Amino acid sequence: MDKHKDNEILLEKSDLLQYPIEVICVGDVTNKELYNSIYKDIAEAFGVDIAIQFYQMYKGMQISFPTRLFNPDYVKKQIPIEYDGTNIKQLAKKYGYSEKTVRRMIKESL
Repeated sequence: MDKHKDNEILLEKSDLLQYPIEVICVGDVTNKELYNSIYKDIAEAFGVDIAIQFYQMYKGMQISFPTRLFNPDYVKKQIPIEYDGTNIKQLAKKYGYSEKTVRRMIKESL
């Protein structure tokens, strides 16, 4: 363990931690007020451990999340399977597509 006396930052090696790389510990890491905005939001929603994992995996990266959860190829296969002749509106809502798009997917699957 290295300790820098000028700023009281403690660096701990990965073999001592549950995380795969070094973690910088400043004061009480469970205090969510220490974290930058997105990491604070993640810590509040999912816990400090998850926020630290997000930091380690994505620090410095610009990330955008798709508006739809499911892979479009999966949806194109699944909609015709779930279609019963009357549930276009429900399928559109479930998968986040318009009714027109759901109709098109069904038509393309025939």
